[in-house]
Amino acid sequence: MTRILGIETSCDETAASVVQDGKTILSNVVASQIDLHAQYGGVFPEVASRAHVEAIGVVVEQAVQDAGITMDRLDAIAVTRGPGLVGSLLVGINYAKGLALAANKPLLGINHLEGHVYSLWLTEPRRDVQFPALVLIVSGGHTELLLMTGHGQYERLGGTLDDAAGEAFDKVGRVLGLPFPGGPNIERAAQMGNAHAFEFPKARTDESYDFSFSGLKTAVMREVTVMPSAAARRREPGAEKHAILRSDVSVYDAAASFQKALVEALVTKTARAAKARNVKEVLLAGGVSANTALRMAMRAATDLPVRYPPLNLCTDNAAMIAAAAYHRFHAGLRDELDMDVKPMWHLSSTAYSEG
Repeated sequence: MTRILGIETSCDETAASVVQDGKTILSNVVASQIDLHAQYGGVFPEVASRAHVEAIGVVVEQAVQDAGITMDRLDAIAVTRGPGLVGSLLVGINYAKGLALAANKPLLGINHLEGHVYSLWLTEPRRDVQFPALVLIVSGGHTELLLMTGHGQYERLGGTLDDAAGEAFDKVGRVLGLPFPGGPNIERAAQMGNAHAFEFPKARTDESYDFSFSGLKTAVMREVTVMPSAAARRREPGAEKHAILRSDVSVYDAAASFQKALVEALVTKTARAAKARNVKEVLLAGGVSANTALRMAMRAATDLPVRYPPLNLCTDNAAMIAAAAYHRFHAGLRDELDMDVKPMWHLSSTAYSEG
């Protein structure tokens, strides 16, 4: 029986969780900062760091207490090392180092994206993923398509070249005047709209497995807003943020049409990769994997099993960090107390062999 405390502070959630044997959640505490950042229309890094400092002690203590154990009964402490906001990552990793030193426990630095992958091991009913599996990670600033051949074994097939899917949701949400975060609010608006009202372009329809959503975002902005003049944009870079929504545009129709175009781009390439690589399952992970339209479209596009986490494990949480750490822990991997954050850490660099 292995119990691991996970800590996650990569962006705007302060989270801690105790997971047993990589599958059973004994506790899962998340302190969200959504209301704090909503006034800015997105995550404000300095504000996020300060909020992590204020919350982390209480959150970790609550997670250990909710698990019904004490620190001495933990086998290891895991913490998100990257990718993410530097200031936010530093709060979590420094706190985890102090805990590991004080409790004399092994420390493991975990890739945030790998954590999202391992949220699939926490689903009910519990069933091991069949390898090889194709993983689509759609999380905040990351859109990654990976071939997973075993625990810690990843081949990156493609990813975002500019705006990730989550970023596109947030930016289009701002254009449409919807609250932050954009993803769930666009999905709610889309349910009342006509997805065929606008013919927005599908991003990168070429044969690669890369994604690009900047053009889609710009197409939405040009179609539904009154843009500032070219002269105004030259005088004030970023003046597009002040574009005004046209009075004859239905927010619901624009949201539905945008969501349709984005989902089709994700699903088309994922389904094609799954067939080409002869995988046994398709896995969706990350915040955007909570999107119902994406889940339904992916199931319709392939005869393979399509798996995704429950809604509470799609967004950032520490249970997924502890679950990912379980396999690294049993592979004999450990990290030194002087390890540093890796804000631009690619998932392929975390591969390891189980001993």
